[in-house]
Amino acid sequence: MIEPVMMIRALRCSLWAMCLAGSVNAAEMRPWTDLQNRKIEARMLALEGDSVRLELKDGRTISLALTLLCAEDATYARSQNGGAKPAAAGVAETTGANFDAAWPDRIKFSDDPEITTAEENADKKRFVYESANYRYTCDVRLSKTVVKGFAVMFEATHLFCRTLPLGLDGGNKTDGKLQILLFEKFEDYVKAGGPSQSAGVFIGGKSLVMVPLSSLGVRPLGTGYILDREKSSKTLPHELTHQLTPNPYFAPGAMGWFTEGIAEYIAVTPYRSGTFSVRNNYNDIVAYTTGYGSKNKGGRALGKNIQLPDLKTFLLQDYPHFLEEPQLNYGGSLLITYYFMQMDGDEDAKRIKNFLKVLRDGKSGETALSILLDGRTFDQLSKAIVKAWSRRGIDLTFGAGK
Repeated sequence: MIEPVMMIRALRCSLWAMCLAGSVNAAEMRPWTDLQNRKIEARMLALEGDSVRLELKDGRTISLALTLLCAEDATYARSQNGGAKPAAAGVAETTGANFDAAWPDRIKFSDDPEITTAEENADKKRFVYESANYRYTCDVRLSKTVVKGFAVMFEATHLFCRTLPLGLDGGNKTDGKLQILLFEKFEDYVKAGGPSQSAGVFIGGKSLVMVPLSSLGVRPLGTGYILDREKSSKTLPHELTHQLTPNPYFAPGAMGWFTEGIAEYIAVTPYRSGTFSVRNNYNDIVAYTTGYGSKNKGGRALGKNIQLPDLKTFLLQDYPHFLEEPQLNYGGSLLITYYFMQMDGDEDAKRIKNFLKVLRDGKSGETALSILLDGRTFDQLSKAIVKAWSRRGIDLTFGAGK
């Protein structure tokens, strides 16, 4: 049992809640588990919007966001309110966003992921394995040890996305799992629709990620397969982030610059053995954007004098235009997304959180972007971004080609 202070980011005591506790003693003490498998013993007092208020054994009360709880406990909390039913198969979960949570310093998936073999059919070349949040369908048989080895990265990325206070609570599940297709041969991956120059791809229409085994570091050895953890690709956390990004974030005004910027942010954050070092990701982000990455394993190589289109055009461009200059646009999106998350205003990501909230409310385009502007013109915002990055040694220019 862990101390409660380790499980939550803030402890809020309330006289009202303590009085309320006297009238709900019928609720039993039970274990509550968060996304990092940390547990506390508590009694549910009430469901308050997107949070559940709990009474601890010592009488103190705490409030936990449903998005930080494991799926089973979040569903239980909602059911005690006579409330919402769990999402049906193939429907995105909408348990509420965690915008009030603190920015994490480190994401650590420390569990040994339990792997279940759901199906093994050699005749159909269909082998299905499952971890807590994912279903991996492969065309060759893999040992549980190999699956467990790469499942850590999938589950750690899932935890990273869910923990960031940006409402990354998307993902359409089938029978409770996010879908991953794995291919032994790269040519079969391409035949299934994977881009020939890619290490993995998110298929939005089907809400699944396709991956050749080589991108996971899985290679044949004798009659079986082994996992080389040093060979895994940054592409996978990027594509997994797309899978977990809510549909409203792909609306005009966020489509492109934010959806790729946040995927780049997560993919470039230093990762090792289930741990993302968020606090120390700045140098890696700069190295990746301006050069070939911290270990020369790929980067946007834009240098430190970067020319982008005018800001309004950049933020409103559609995907076909975005992909015409992928190195420039992906790298520029990472810098702009990082600016709004870590450098804008009081460096509290307030404006981008408000921007994402109005996207969730159905706003898009210039209407949504007005929240990012927050009374500023595009020219004033451009100058603010340029100034912030120039202090860190990167010279951005907006309006290239005008």
